Amino acid sequence: MKERGILSTSDLRKPLNQVVYGFMVLCIAAMAFTMLYPIGMTMFNGLKSNQEINTFPPRFFPSEWHWDNFPKGWDYIDLPMFLKNTLFIFGGNLLVTILVLGLAAFSISRIKVPYHRAIYFFILMTLFIPASSYMIPNFVNLKELGLLNSYWAFWLPAGANAYFFLLIKNFFDGIHPEIFEAARIDGASEISSFLRIAIPLSVPIFATLAIFIFSTAWNDWFWPSLVMQTQDKYTLATAIYKYVINARNLDSSIKFTILFMVMVPPIFVFLLFQNFIMRSVSLSAVKG
Repeated sequence: MKERGILSTSDLRKPLNQVVYGFMVLCIAAMAFTMLYPIGMTMFNGLKSNQEINTFPPRFFPSEWHWDNFPKGWDYIDLPMFLKNTLFIFGGNLLVTILVLGLAAFSISRIKVPYHRAIYFFILMTLFIPASSYMIPNFVNLKELGLLNSYWAFWLPAGANAYFFLLIKNFFDGIHPEIFEAARIDGASEISSFLRIAIPLSVPIFATLAIFIFSTAWNDWFWPSLVMQTQDKYTLATAIYKYVINARNLDSSIKFTILFMVMVPPIFVFLLFQNFIMRSVSLSAVKG
């Protein structure tokens, strides 16, 4: 069934509505162009020769298509290894979020542990602390624990994400308490209720958080470059920054080729999970 918009067919025939509607379409087209232009420019620059990229005036489409730039870009750095590290960090962060933050949110939302409201508001207040202010203390703590150059430098802080905790807690509050009461009558423990009831019913919020976690793991380059000290542990974004962006002897066409190959996976992730991304807009409003 086709959804009806706020303007009917008769409304669109009015001159004023046509002007407003045309202006809105023009704004959407301009936004789409500004978003698609960098992707297209990166792709076509990756198919040009290095001399053509540096010519003036610049051309959007290449005069000669150099498809061999893609194999050269693939072989320049070990992309599969850096991709594996990125996905490993993503998987660990997601697991820690589900278990640690999920259990914490379930305890505050459903078990009602002592002083649960004070604990909730304390976690809420931490959202007002700038992330840059506790980056150095986090680094010092990880160094004292001997966790530098290990994946625990990502997994351990993932268990203290206040924003994700509040999203999960907000979702748990919306689950009917009668379901958990019926499980207790049947003899289910709190852990069993969390694993067999709360998690299956919370697939939408965990899928939304998975998108956030994937985006952070894919795009963040500063924190991995700070805590990872060997090349075999670098994430994809860190490797791109160190070996591609800062490379002086690398042709610009190869740089654009590598950058385009790194752009493609997040685009497919968005296309596959766009429904959860749109749902995250409504889940972002945290209620007290």
